[in-house]
Amino acid sequence: MAARDVPEEYLDGYARILADASATGRRLTRDELDSRRSLGERAAEAGFGLRALVGAHLTAARVHWPATAGESTLAAVEQAVDAFAEGYERAQLLAVRQEEAARREFIDDLLHGRSDLGLLAERAERFGLRLSHAHAVAVARGGAGQDGYDGYDEGDAVPREVERALIARFGDRSILVTTKDGRLVCIAPGDQDDVLAFFAKQAYAATDGGQVAIGRSQPGPGGVVQSYEEALNALDLADRLEFDTPVLRSADLLVYPVLTRDRQAMADLVVSALGPLRAARGGAEPLLDTLTAYFDSGCVAAEAARRLALSVRALTYRLERIHKLTGANPADPVHRYTLQTAVIGARLLDWPAKDF
Repeated sequence: MAARDVPEEYLDGYARILADASATGRRLTRDELDSRRSLGERAAEAGFGLRALVGAHLTAARVHWPATAGESTLAAVEQAVDAFAEGYERAQLLAVRQEEAARREFIDDLLHGRSDLGLLAERAERFGLRLSHAHAVAVARGGAGQDGYDGYDEGDAVPREVERALIARFGDRSILVTTKDGRLVCIAPGDQDDVLAFFAKQAYAATDGGQVAIGRSQPGPGGVVQSYEEALNALDLADRLEFDTPVLRSADLLVYPVLTRDRQAMADLVVSALGPLRAARGGAEPLLDTLTAYFDSGCVAAEAARRLALSVRALTYRLERIHKLTGANPADPVHRYTLQTAVIGARLLDWPAKDF
């Protein structure tokens, strides 16, 4: 927009101020400065560009330049334009903060499912999301884990860095990158897995070796919160089962919620299959750790021993001790499934730290 296109209303009283300042040599009064700031705010709210507005002031100063103009007139121009720009910037800052607040409120409602789905879908279009389509959500946390970890806020460098990388790679693909409870969150159309895979890669690098969970694609306005909760549950499982995989997909972990759906049945299995380990010297935990390492290593004794910093002979002794106490042989395929399921249940239910 050119300076000539700026309406006269935003220059109201400007010529009179210049004439009076030129005649008296005085500076602008407080009321005059306030009036300039007010006009600047109104111009910003109306959507006019600051460059065109400043140009309009300079043009008006040239047109209405008093015959007696001197240094005091130049000072008046400087004061008037400065006050006008101050009001303009104040209005813009307020608009940015209101936009940020609206975005934050929308994200909170979206990820918690607290708003009317119809209204939520209408608000979503403002932020580039079409909730009538399927969406998937990825959640990333920093490498420091939970303990002592402050997480990320919306304006931090890490979220901005990840968002810039996504925009540079994919452009406008209805992608929303934000933060929630200290974690990075990426919402993308459900049929664009490449977006979430790239987000996971960027987030892992930016968070210094963090962990990313990706929920399944879910349809409809409530799909975002469902996929988000799946990603959070995957991170929770990773904590309890001590998974260190950089990228977790909830679709690959569906067996674990199934195992714990009947909590009492799982608790009974843990106590029945592993309870006798409490009788071991040092309690159940060392032998439970042995079983965990053995199963996680594919039942390869040498690899399990390496993970536990034991000799293969010491590991074999522990496995024999487990067999003797429980009556189940970890090396026997028939017994192995029961023991491995019980070990998973123990980790999910925090046994033996928590008794049943």
